[in-house]
Amino acid sequence: MDTTGAEHMTAEPVQRWGSTLDSVVVYAQGALCRRLARGRVSPDGRVRVTGLPRSLDPDSLRARVLGAPGVRVGEVRVEVEAEPLGAGTPDGLRHEFERLRDECAAAEGRRDRQLSLIEEIRALHPVPPARRRDDPHRRTPVDAWLELADFVEERLAGLHKRLIELEEALRNAEHELTVAADRLDRASTDAPSAHVEATVRAVLSLDGAGDAELELELELEYGVPGAVWVPAYRLTHRQGDDSGRLVLRASVAQRTGEDWTGVRISLATADLRRRTDLPRLRSIRIGRSQPAPAPSGWREPPAGLVGLFSGYDAAGPAPASVPIAVGAGSASGPLPPPPPPPPSAPRGYGAAPAAEPVPSGGYGAPPGAFGGGMPFAGAPAPMAPAAPGRAAPPPPPAPVTGPPQPSGAELDYAALVLCGPDEQGGRRGRLFPGSAFDPVATEYRRRAEAVAALPLPGHAVRPRESAGSFDHRFDATARADIPSDGTWHTVTVGEIPVGLRTEYLCVPSVEQTVYATLVLSNATGQALLAGPVEVTVDDDYLLTAALPTLAPGGVRRMGLGPAEGIRVTRRTNLHESTSGLRNNTTVLDHRVHVELANGLARPVAMEVLERVPVTSDPDVRIEERADWTTPEEGAGPDRHAPGTRVWRLDLPAGATAALDGGYEIRIPTGKALVGGNRRS
Repeated sequence: MDTTGAEHMTAEPVQRWGSTLDSVVVYAQGALCRRLARGRVSPDGRVRVTGLPRSLDPDSLRARVLGAPGVRVGEVRVEVEAEPLGAGTPDGLRHEFERLRDECAAAEGRRDRQLSLIEEIRALHPVPPARRRDDPHRRTPVDAWLELADFVEERLAGLHKRLIELEEALRNAEHELTVAADRLDRASTDAPSAHVEATVRAVLSLDGAGDAELELELELEYGVPGAVWVPAYRLTHRQGDDSGRLVLRASVAQRTGEDWTGVRISLATADLRRRTDLPRLRSIRIGRSQPAPAPSGWREPPAGLVGLFSGYDAAGPAPASVPIAVGAGSASGPLPPPPPPPPSAPRGYGAAPAAEPVPSGGYGAPPGAFGGGMPFAGAPAPMAPAAPGRAAPPPPPAPVTGPPQPSGAELDYAALVLCGPDEQGGRRGRLFPGSAFDPVATEYRRRAEAVAALPLPGHAVRPRESAGSFDHRFDATARADIPSDGTWHTVTVGEIPVGLRTEYLCVPSVEQTVYATLVLSNATGQALLAGPVEVTVDDDYLLTAALPTLAPGGVRRMGLGPAEGIRVTRRTNLHESTSGLRNNTTVLDHRVHVELANGLARPVAMEVLERVPVTSDPDVRIEERADWTTPEEGAGPDRHAPGTRVWRLDLPAGATAALDGGYEIRIPTGKALVGGNRRS
């Protein structure tokens, strides 16, 4: 993909169209943006569309013409340009941060100087003169000592009072600096730096436009890194109803370098960077070894390639190309511009697009098709003379004989770039893998991808983790605004109808507490991904719970916490006896008694879980004596342990119920447990 300007190749002005971001599809990581541009096409059919972000992936740029069947896009490439801004261009947040940083440093210096003054005054103390051996004892000047102590105390009191003021000023300055730093870090990256404004454009060549000027509408699509999302929900339910209102929301964070203002948002769980190329299965041959055939797209270099540029060399040096953009402003300051890459085509021939492969070679041939770039094609490039004082460069490698052996990058026909006339070393007019390395764009993409490390909201789950092996897409019903500040923003996607009923569950053998649960059923054709859900019952906020992944047609249970209005009591009784002709069987008779009391003002549906022992020994028999049932086998968290039994009943408001059950365990006397057979 060529990223240099080509203004000098034609004297005709190129149409410049503005563009508007219309829609964005946010994937698990990254986003696919769609821009619309409208304008009149000049007779030469060349158009520049402005407004693209600095972090876009040039290889993902696609364009098409809307509403004009006879016009198509013949070529599209990215062009980057940097222009210095005026001296008076403000950069408010950064200037404010730097000003507060200087004020904080000055306040800290004043505080430190005050502390040094306090230490100097505190070090003042009376020093008696040295006494000779023959001198008599002197009287201590108590008044002078007291005057010095009073001076030190008075001076320290004033210095400490001033120290308190300076420390308070330092705390205020540090707080303001912290706020300014946070504001600068959260600021949108869709802004130029303090000194350079970058312009990223798409250069298009339209075929079929004719000589007359036409008004057309173009659609540009490109991928950008630095966008993530996680699902979130809001559930509204009224007690007694068998349905609820589930609103799907999404927490979206992006640092793509452009603000999404008034765009249609779609959310997808797919991986935007997943490979889409088809695998190639090579044949396995049994027999005598044969040389590998030459690639079908390769041919010998054409004769007279050097003479192709004789006219260009005779015309003298070409004008300077359009500079490479330094980029938009960011929290870490402007970046140094990289050296401009070479032009994309000889003067007068236009920019050559990356061509498709053809069976007999040509423009779609791999590197070396025109004698360029690779050890297997053409003569080696001439070496530059060694600089004084340096060792001579190593000799060129010996030419490789036999058929060419291109690498995977060299067979990627869509990524090949035709080197321009200013290239040195025998690269002029030859195809090479695109290697235009732009460190500025790379740095912008690296900063954009840092948004993937944001801490997730509570109970949030990455969409790739909860979607499993299937991909889903959710389209928002209204347009939204999401600035490029790298923080979470909530977007309402739409309302999803769900079946809903309230059930109460207790396991009295583990805990004599009744828990309220919501049983959700998904009757739609879209899956509900795992994420936090805010539950509102009868217009009162209840709690924020974790919603599990709910496939189309699936049913899952979600806990709401203990139900204080329902009481449960469990009592057990064990009776041990023997049976059989010779009393050779031990019978353990377990009785279970459960009492329920509904203190709520409405009837409730109850499930009481018990568990009976299981055995794999054919001599040990377990006989149940109860009206409980075996629950259906669930999946994941709803899977029940072996031996689980359940009572289901409807308990009216203010009513009580008693449940009786039990089981007998018959064990041969020879297999009785040592130390007793009690099972409760």
